[in-house]
Amino acid sequence: MSATLPLKAGSRLVLASHNKGKLVEFTALLAPYDIEVISAGELNLPEPEETATTFEGNAQLKALAAAKATGLPALADDSGLCVSALGGAPGIYSARWAGPEKDFPAAMKRIEDGIGGDERDAWFICVLALAFPDGSGKCFEGRIDGTIAPEPRGAAGHGYDPIFVPVGESRTFAEMTDAEKNAISHRARAFEAFREGCLS
Repeated sequence: MSATLPLKAGSRLVLASHNKGKLVEFTALLAPYDIEVISAGELNLPEPEETATTFEGNAQLKALAAAKATGLPALADDSGLCVSALGGAPGIYSARWAGPEKDFPAAMKRIEDGIGGDERDAWFICVLALAFPDGSGKCFEGRIDGTIAPEPRGAAGHGYDPIFVPVGESRTFAEMTDAEKNAISHRARAFEAFREGCLS
């Protein structure tokens, strides 16, 4: 995907997601820039199969599919937890490790069972892909490093948040307020790169 012109105030943007929580989050993030966000779910767009082998590839795939289906610019994200002792897994398969029932406690136990020893380094990655109907676009990556906690802690957040302790913190993401997490998270860092590249 090649670089593209910045988004203009008053633009409509498709969020290539059926996740209502992401729609709320991105609508709030983009509100100061006068960009209207509508989700792929609201438009009843099918969810493309994520067949790429990288975060960037899957984000691009989702964004391009939504842009071409609607004739509007589209934004997609792909993100996941990578654990050093597991060779970077679950990585792009983070959601799939939780299964169709989204059983993240089981997925977190699978990570703990697989670590062994003292190697607990981990990182979260988020890649945002902006795509236009003509196939042009650009990707933006955010990363935060940390460690895997010995056991899940905290009731906030979602997914793997209860076992991830960011560098410089003693608390897991799930022990932080939304505002605290969102100030430092991988998604916040990817959005900052996107903001600088497309909204300034």
